[in-house]
Amino acid sequence: MSLRQRALPAVTAVVLGVHALALLGLPLWSQVSAPHTEVAAMQTRALSLPEPPAPPPAAPVPAPKAPAPKPQQPRPKVQRPAPAAPAPTPEPLDTPIRETVEPLPMAAAQEPAASEAAAAAADAGAGSGPTPATPPAPPAPKPEPETPSTPSAGPAQGMAITSPDGTPLASDAPVPVQMPDPARLSFAVTGQAKRFNYSASAELVWRHANGQYQASQEVSLFLLGSRSQTSEGRITDRGLEPSRFNDKARKEQSAQLAFDQNLAHFSTGAPDAPIAPGAQDRLSVFLQLSALLAAAPQRYPAGTQISFITVSARRADRWTFRVGETETLDLPSGSTQALRLDKIAAAGDDQQASLWLAPSLQYLPVRIRLAQDNGDFADLQLKGRQAP
Repeated sequence: MSLRQRALPAVTAVVLGVHALALLGLPLWSQVSAPHTEVAAMQTRALSLPEPPAPPPAAPVPAPKAPAPKPQQPRPKVQRPAPAAPAPTPEPLDTPIRETVEPLPMAAAQEPAASEAAAAAADAGAGSGPTPATPPAPPAPKPEPETPSTPSAGPAQGMAITSPDGTPLASDAPVPVQMPDPARLSFAVTGQAKRFNYSASAELVWRHANGQYQASQEVSLFLLGSRSQTSEGRITDRGLEPSRFNDKARKEQSAQLAFDQNLAHFSTGAPDAPIAPGAQDRLSVFLQLSALLAAAPQRYPAGTQISFITVSARRADRWTFRVGETETLDLPSGSTQALRLDKIAAAGDDQQASLWLAPSLQYLPVRIRLAQDNGDFADLQLKGRQAP
């Protein structure tokens, strides 16, 4: 018998013993010695042992990560007034920064509401602080206050005379003037105010002496009160140069004519108005026309225009009179020949005026008619003349 045949019963006995031990629940690996490698291998093939737990799956090799973006700096939170408006997108640095508030012209700059609106717009544009990428916008430049241009001195600015064909007649040389004698003229007045017809009386007092003059005119309405105007100043080679004009109805307002400054100042607080030598006020202008025509009536044929800067108690306008024809007037004082002059209405002027100057009274006014666009009018007609 060979050696393989003799070992087979021994191996069989060992296998049976191992099965018995397994059935008895004894730990297998504590009964099998490590040196018996061949037997252990056979036992492993012969026994149906529970499979050991599967090893955990190998972790997948991570793909190379892209570099993480750098965290952006958080912008500071801005407290905005409700309702919240979306913040404007910052301008690129290469684009000129626009001003949030356009310079408003000086009238809008003086109103408090416009100033507050401009300030609110600037605050909304700036927020609580500039963004890191855009520098803060520079403050909007303050508009320079507009200074009214002062006309150059000369009679052509304060007073201008144009012939019927449009040729200027006045030059730097003073035009001839002749002051009418002092007088007190009384007028009958008819008119309409707010569709109310009325009758009244008026008086024009004209005085001059030692190079100074005074003129006053008052219209008195029964039960309705009165309105008066006064003018005073000096007499120059150009005629009347008023220094103060007063206008009084419910309250008194005045204008100071400062020819050394070429400005008129107003008690109402209105802005100063530019004037020039030859300028008149709203009362002296009628007497200045008398002085011009009394000195040289032939210089002013029909169609001639005589223009003045004319100052009221609140502003200065340019009044232009066109010389007309001589008319015969039926006045309370009697039939009178008088030269008619009509005031040419300017843009925005709502008052029309016509004036009749009598050669027999040194071209003093014998009729004055004033009318408004709303239908109101006053018609002054001479009743008599006395010494002042």
